[in-house]
Amino acid sequence: MFYFRTILWVFALGYSTIPLFWLVVHPFAEKWRGRKGKIYPMLGIIWLVIIFASGYATFPFINEVIYSSYWSFLPGGLLLFAGFSLYRKLTRSDRMSRDTVMGRPELRPQENEQKLVTTGLHGIIRHPIYVAHWLILTGFTIAGGTTALLTLWIFSMGFGVIMVRAEEKELEARFGGPYREYKARVPMFIPNF
Repeated sequence: MFYFRTILWVFALGYSTIPLFWLVVHPFAEKWRGRKGKIYPMLGIIWLVIIFASGYATFPFINEVIYSSYWSFLPGGLLLFAGFSLYRKLTRSDRMSRDTVMGRPELRPQENEQKLVTTGLHGIIRHPIYVAHWLILTGFTIAGGTTALLTLWIFSMGFGVIMVRAEEKELEARFGGPYREYKARVPMFIPNF
C-alpha cells in the first residue's frame, strides 16, 4: 500500500502544481513572448522547481494516513476515469487542441490561433479543463487517503481559484463583448441542466 500511495503522491505533485505554474506563466505571457530564444526549457525548469518544492514540503506527511481502505480506490478510480475521459474528449475534439490545453497560443500567438471556444463541453461549462484537472487530483487524494495528498489538493484548489479568476479577467480583456455574453450564458463549473 505504501508504494501505491507514493506513486499517487508523485503524480499528484505534477497535477497539483499546475495552477501555481500557470500563475507564473500566464499573467506574464507578454514578457515570456518577448524573450529571445526558446522559452519552453526555461518554463520546464520553473515547473520542476515548483514540483520539487511541493514535494519537499509534503514528503514528511507521505506516511501520515488519514484513512486506509481498499474501498477508497473505487471512488478515487471513478474520479480519475471521469477526469481523464473529460481531458480526452476535450483534446480529441476539433475545438480544443493539445496545444491549447498546454497554453501555447498565449505564448506563441503568431504560431497558434487564438479563438473563443463556446461549443461542445465549453457550451455547458466555461472551464471543463479545470474540472477535469480537479477530478483527477481529487481521485488521487481519495484513493490515497494521506495528509500529503490532502495538502496538495488544498494547495491546488487555493491556487486554482486565483488562476480561474485571473483567466476570466484575461479572457474578458482579450475577447470583450463576446466573452461577457458567453460568461452570462454559461456557468463556470456546474452545468445548468
